[in-house]
Amino acid sequence: MVRDDLYITVPSFFRCPISLDVMKSPVSLSTGVTYDRSSIQRWFDNGNNTCPATMQVLQSKELVPNRTLQRLIQIWSESVQHRVDSAESSPKPCLTKSQVTELIQRADREADSSVDFLSKIVCFARESDENRKFLAGADGFVPMLVEFLCNASAGASRVIDFLELVVRAMDMIRNDVKDMEKLRKSMLKSDRDCLRSLVLVLQQGSVESRIGSARVLESIAIDAESKLIIAEKEELLSELLKLISPEKDPNLIEAGLSCLIAISKPRRVKVKLVQLGAVKSLAKSLSEPNLSVSVTEKVLKLLETASSVKEGWSEIGGDSNCVARIVQRLLKVSSAATEHAVTVLWSVCYLYRERAAQEAVAKANGVTKILLLMQSNCSPAVRQMSADLLKIFRLSSKSFISCYDTKTTHIMPF
Repeated sequence: MVRDDLYITVPSFFRCPISLDVMKSPVSLSTGVTYDRSSIQRWFDNGNNTCPATMQVLQSKELVPNRTLQRLIQIWSESVQHRVDSAESSPKPCLTKSQVTELIQRADREADSSVDFLSKIVCFARESDENRKFLAGADGFVPMLVEFLCNASAGASRVIDFLELVVRAMDMIRNDVKDMEKLRKSMLKSDRDCLRSLVLVLQQGSVESRIGSARVLESIAIDAESKLIIAEKEELLSELLKLISPEKDPNLIEAGLSCLIAISKPRRVKVKLVQLGAVKSLAKSLSEPNLSVSVTEKVLKLLETASSVKEGWSEIGGDSNCVARIVQRLLKVSSAATEHAVTVLWSVCYLYRERAAQEAVAKANGVTKILLLMQSNCSPAVRQMSADLLKIFRLSSKSFISCYDTKTTHIMPF
């Protein structure tokens, strides 16, 4: 494991403007902007013909390898690895609780050295659950972290490094903080800008830090008021949606989905998510064949949430590929995933009578799957929604029973 007191600053021009990760295969467009090959190729594959950074229309989509930059990244990566290897071979000092208490006090007083002090505290937190509980209850530690988040963007050096440390610390102790309501209020006060710092981490931080930022946001989304405040913060929802792209780290995708689910209960938030392209992003996720059960459940849950507002069910109903992918997940993932999928289909096809969606379900062999679902040991709610859907497709309970003898029917897997 890399020591927490080892900090690697990534040169900004090594990061791909799209993924914000260090480029593996840098290529340049005719506009002079360099991207990672996989990221810009996905941009083009999605039908775009502009440069993402400048938004200029491209006369040519030729990708020219940037050999010089690739070599610089290679040299830098090798130097980083050397530093990591050296750090791992060095003994890591263990801190006592009294020493940590002193570090907290010094970090609060000596702003210029707070990065170094906080790095040692984060290292201490990583060691055990007991250490994390100690920090969560340590006098002044949580308020100090909140102050750091609120003030870090006001001219502090190494801002991203510092914010990543603060977010990691908050992420590690959030489950042990006894007064979450107090933490929520202090972070969401109108005269503070903690959310801006969390957005910055989502935009520029490492994968681990972005995961931590999403988890911290989820933990303070306690009530409708906090959900609205978070959702209405400029760029925050769009940055969370970027986390759920299929090419991202699986843990990052799951953290982003969990956070979006937590804050999307108010109607205004649902509408805003749909307007930002959430349905298209979620449909794209469902096209991935190797989604984990947990991620699939969360994707379908978020689609279910979107389907409860006009903007959402209209968007879903108008996307035959999205409907077909939802049908594909019936009976294939888990009972929770099936329930979310059926609820989406019920909302779009039965409640709002989207004709295009009904046709997409029929074309994807959805009627057969719904019939088989009714034969399964599903919940009463799923059974009722399935029966409603069958009515839409001009099938009654009686015809189902006469056509499918439960004693002789062999249900084939899908």
